[in-house]
Amino acid sequence: MDRRKFLGVGLAAFAAIVAPTTDLRAVNFRTTMPKAWEVEKTADGIKALYGSAGMKTDEKLFSFKAPKLAENGGSIPITVKSSLDLESFALFQDANPRCLSCVFSIPAGAIIDYDFRIKMRQTAFVTVVGKVRGTGALYMATKEIDVSIGGCGG
Repeated sequence: MDRRKFLGVGLAAFAAIVAPTTDLRAVNFRTTMPKAWEVEKTADGIKALYGSAGMKTDEKLFSFKAPKLAENGGSIPITVKSSLDLESFALFQDANPRCLSCVFSIPAGAIIDYDFRIKMRQTAFVTVVGKVRGTGALYMATKEIDVSIGGCGG
């Protein structure tokens, strides 16, 4: 048996064993929380998505990295890290017509170390909010990103 076939069979067997015990269903927040996608201000978006529970801030438990100056607003790298067992986190920013940029559903027990990119048309504050599984506690981190060249046609 050649190495590629062996690795393929091994990967298929591993997937067959692990898949039934793992719940990887994502929530479609556009259909379950449609009002959150329509608001223009971050505070209103957070309230529409997560309610009005108090926010906590702790950079050791929940934080994100982004450049202070983004030379191209069309592709701004964001890294979100957390040691909490989050059920979801969302990114909000007031630079675009709608403040909610993305929401991630997170499987139980997952390691939160996500890298992705967003688009912004101008300088604005970016806020990431995470909801802890079970307790519903909300953690927030905010940073201002200066955009040199807008990424939304500007």
